[in-house]
Amino acid sequence: MFYGAMVWDPWLIVAQIVCLQCLYYLTLGVFLSFLVGTHVSHMSLVYFFDFATITSSTVVGWCVIASFLFSSVAGAGCMIYLIERANKCLDFSATLYIIHLFICLVYGGWPSSVTWWVVNGTGVAVMALLGEYLCIKREQREIPTRYRSSKK
Repeated sequence: MFYGAMVWDPWLIVAQIVCLQCLYYLTLGVFLSFLVGTHVSHMSLVYFFDFATITSSTVVGWCVIASFLFSSVAGAGCMIYLIERANKCLDFSATLYIIHLFICLVYGGWPSSVTWWVVNGTGVAVMALLGEYLCIKREQREIPTRYRSSKK
């Protein structure tokens, strides 16, 4: 991506939000299937969107918590390729988790569990800060000026 003058492109922003949201839920599904799927007989959307499954009182609850946090780290990795700019990572992370909150509201009501808020607050912080760090590292890479040296 060219880092010159920024052009307002709402379709690009919407596409980035949709892609990041889909990749987040895809990675969450993979982590849930490996961590939670080994402990339960039937996987469902409850583990994605019901606040009652995020609990620190059971082994399955801890596996759900770990899945959400691992998905935040994976989401930060996805931001390197989708967002590419460090100053946009907080905006896209917050948007992802706000959309997740609305989906959870529709699915199971207002999340009344403190654990749910702590896990998702930690998730947005991890995704935003790690995404910014990784994007800054990528932005600071040296641009190659020569592809081949001409030796005679």
